[in-house]
Amino acid sequence: MRPIASALVTLAFAGSGLLAQVQTAPAQTLKVTYDITLAGLPLGKADLSSSFKGAKYEMEGRAKLTGLAMILTGGRGEANASGTLDGDAPPRSNNFSVVSKTSDNQRVVRMGIKSGRVAQVEIDPPLEPKPDRVPVKAADKNGVVDPMSALLMPAMPSKSLTDPANCDRTLPVFDGASRMNVVLSYAETKKVEVPGYSGPVLVCNARYVPISGHRSERPGTKFMQDNKDMSVWLAPVEGPRVLFPVKVSVRTMIGMGEMQASLWSLEDGKSSAPARKAMKADETIKAEAVQ
Repeated sequence: MRPIASALVTLAFAGSGLLAQVQTAPAQTLKVTYDITLAGLPLGKADLSSSFKGAKYEMEGRAKLTGLAMILTGGRGEANASGTLDGDAPPRSNNFSVVSKTSDNQRVVRMGIKSGRVAQVEIDPPLEPKPDRVPVKAADKNGVVDPMSALLMPAMPSKSLTDPANCDRTLPVFDGASRMNVVLSYAETKKVEVPGYSGPVLVCNARYVPISGHRSERPGTKFMQDNKDMSVWLAPVEGPRVLFPVKVSVRTMIGMGEMQASLWSLEDGKSSAPARKAMKADETIKAEAVQ
């Protein structure tokens, strides 16, 4: 289950003029509920809440497997992230944390980021050393965004929110253990209807490019690297001028995995459940390579 969940989260879970617009926009909270399926079968649900206040954002997400998947794995997880929006660049993450639980184990990842540079990482329990794990270099942790913040995709300042050019971007993602690029490119524009949103979405093709921290000899890694059947559907969010996934599709080794929005709500004001604070980035960078 873990490779499937990772793929969905990573892909679900990719301007001074724009910054000025963000700073003057009213506080808003976007809440999205997703249905998760695998090979057409219900797998679970995920709830994401993103609060915007000026240039700052806070995100909180929960996912839980249901039905037979829940009985077999007990899978569920929680994640939090915060940072600032700055032009059409990837969000500037400050903090990220994720807790993933199954019926027999739990792993916690906490990460502090300062100016796009990973300051500190805690993984409990630590990853087991593996001979095929590609070492993470110090340079791999510069200019990165956490996988949750990567879901916020700022629009280009000179383009409309639904301009196809907004698809064309590379998301430099670091999840605390592995560094990857998620490369997006424009495919088409569609119209969708979800409770809370009706309108155009950009359909972007996606490619997974591992950089470091991955296990190079695992069949799942090679499959994802060659995978050309991945896409993300992006809906516009007017206030902060970002695009946000309404659907994510990832071909897995056992069928198509999808995360489809079933509820979309954009509210004024701050979220009633602000994201928990993850590790703060120290003024002195203490990043060490995660082996």
